[in-house]
Formats: sequence, C-alpha cells, structure tokens
Amino acid sequence: MLKLTNKEEEVMIILWRLKKAFVKEIMAEIEGDKPHYNTLSTIVRNLEEKKYVSHEAFGNTHRYFPLVTLEAYRKRFVNSKLAEYFDNSYKSMVSFFAKEEKISVEELKEIIDLIEKKK
Repeated sequence: MLKLTNKEEEVMIILWRLKKAFVKEIMAEIEGDKPHYNTLSTIVRNLEEKKYVSHEAFGNTHRYFPLVTLEAYRKRFVNSKLAEYFDNSYKSMVSFFAKEEKISVEELKEIIDLIEKKK
C-alpha cells in the first residue's frame, strides 16, 4: 500500500464516508479552502493510480469508490506510526497518550476490560 499525501488522505476519508462520489460531490464535502476542480480531479486520479480507488464511467463523468477499506488503511497507518515513533511498542504509545493527557484513567480501564474479555 503506497503512502498517501495529506490531501489524498483527506479525499479518501470523504470517499469512505460517501461510499461512491463524483468529483463535484467530493468537492462539496471539503471543508475550508477548496482546491480547484482540476486539482481535485488529479488527486482522485492519483488515488486511482495508487490502487486506492476505482471508478464507474457515466459517459464522460466518473463516479469513484474506494478499493481500500478504512480498516485496512487504519491498520497500515497505525502500524507504520507505531514503528516510526514508538519503536513498535504499544505500551510506549499508550503511555505517550496518557502523559499527554489524551487518554483518561477511565478509558485505560475500559481498554483493559476489552483486552481481558478477549482472553
């Protein structure tokens, strides 16, 4: 799975939410500064070249849909960040979030309960 740019990832998040969309529908979902239509169209075609999306043709128009699931991408992303920043240690990652106060004691207890239920 090839790495995505921030803009490509933004488009994928929209496509995962919409399931299928034309470029104009993707454009409508972009918050903040919107790229030029041709720029967005190029980003979508790049995603197609990277095998993240495919399309259905309707005359000269294409409706795009994801080939890669959000879950598959999330797994790849988390695993790569875990390796890059936390030396492949989930313990280091969780303790980082605890130190940064991004996760509460109650949430940690819920995680422990989930782990224990899976055993």
